[in-house]
Amino acid sequence: MDYYFITSEDFKKKIEENAFVEWEEVYQGCFYGTLKSEIERIWAEGKTVVLDMDVVGGLNVKKIYDSQALAVFIKPPNMETLAERLKGRGTENESSLQQRINKANFELSFAGQFDVIVVNDRLEDACQEVLDIVSDFIEKK
Repeated sequence: MDYYFITSEDFKKKIEENAFVEWEEVYQGCFYGTLKSEIERIWAEGKTVVLDMDVVGGLNVKKIYDSQALAVFIKPPNMETLAERLKGRGTENESSLQQRINKANFELSFAGQFDVIVVNDRLEDACQEVLDIVSDFIEKK
């Protein structure tokens, strides 16, 4: 699926038209969403849609598509490890780091509503686990 960059005005118009399967103002003035038309287009091509989004968006997609969707929650082993990983990137200042930690704590409260939880303790193992889970889901469809 491709990213489409549109103005806030156009985005709000699409919200009114119910064009999104999910959308959210992730940060002030920064909207993200998934167009229903894109999901339907990809499915019409016989392909599988894979989305990477925050928990609210993921749960909205699951709510709409139910058994046609698989909701996978990727969980850090613990908050200390998450903070270390974020610091290690070198892209966060203290304020943005705290904002990300707060958002992660909020998102963790939704983990139990997902179909499956994968703990990202070791990246290679977590990637393989997700691949196996998604492959099994696609095969059963």
